[in-house]
Amino acid sequence: MPDLPELAASFTAALHEAGVAVGPDRTRGFARALTLLAPSTTRDLRHCALATLVSDREQIEPFDAVFREVFGGPADRGALRGQPGDPARSLPDAVPGLVDGARKATVDGRGRKADGPPREAPVRLVASPLDRLANRDFADLSAEELARLSEVMRTLVLRTPTRPSRRRRSAHHGARIDVRRTLSSSRRTGGYPLRLRRFEPRARPRDLVVLCDISGSMEPYARAMLQLLYCAARVTRAEVFTFATRLTRLTPALRRAGPDDALARAGQAAPDWSGGTRIAECLADFNERFGRRGMAHGAVVVVISDGWDTGGPAALATHMARLSRVAYRVVWVNPRTASPRYRPLVAGMAAALPYCDTVVSAHNLVALDDFIAALSAPRHRR
Repeated sequence: MPDLPELAASFTAALHEAGVAVGPDRTRGFARALTLLAPSTTRDLRHCALATLVSDREQIEPFDAVFREVFGGPADRGALRGQPGDPARSLPDAVPGLVDGARKATVDGRGRKADGPPREAPVRLVASPLDRLANRDFADLSAEELARLSEVMRTLVLRTPTRPSRRRRSAHHGARIDVRRTLSSSRRTGGYPLRLRRFEPRARPRDLVVLCDISGSMEPYARAMLQLLYCAARVTRAEVFTFATRLTRLTPALRRAGPDDALARAGQAAPDWSGGTRIAECLADFNERFGRRGMAHGAVVVVISDGWDTGGPAALATHMARLSRVAYRVVWVNPRTASPRYRPLVAGMAAALPYCDTVVSAHNLVALDDFIAALSAPRHRR
């Protein structure tokens, strides 16, 4: 069974020999479209290939010939549009990754015809490893399986709401008049300001601050979230902290690390990895050392923890209230909430819940969509 790179390379090689100009960039685009769209029929598969590999109307005819030869797709354009004719073949469990029963006998690895008549076998795509891992809990994944998800995590974009900055830009309907530009342009009209120049403040993304629990109960989820923050949050320049028995700032270590040794550097920088949990003391340390300096002012603060705390709930509530007063939005990530029977009975979670804007699970790759949506959501009154 050829994997996704082999499938894309073989098909594009056959197109190249048929006269369709296909380069490595188009091959990568075709493979990426298969991964993102997951076609379930030969019609959908053809649309993915047509949109990424064909650049001219004259290339459609040789493209269709190669497509039918390789994948055994429908023979007429009516079937491709869902009209009566040869129906589009179904691709059960269609997630691009591995191909079972494809027309490998019709072309070899270089796209040329193999000896012997082609076999009439339908195309069947089975679930790829990434698709099987997407719905599995992060706690059930091994280190190798978690590393595979980094390819998908690099495509995720963490966006925070915008805020007005001190910089400004020209605007026709701005609320304030730009006196300097107005006087400068009046030189062209004899010193008369016939046109008022206006400006408005620029908008910039709000800062993102992440406090990740690395205690023993959160260790598998912490690895996944730190990998996500390394892969996707470097563009947003997020501030990343870990805590168990003490607070550790990981931002410099993650920015200097490469994709392979990011978690190793994080483990070296945080000596309390897989230790106990003192959420209240660590929050107090963050508020005192970083929150008062302005890091949390107007920022989106993410706390990743299951709420297990060895300290008193009253202290945790006090420091959460202090954090919520300066932060724009507080998002609590608790993987335990994925269970339908979950109740916030843990004292730490019950104490922190009134000061959170939203609580999400983010326990697997699919649940990260709720986490990303929570980051970009506007603030509401608690």
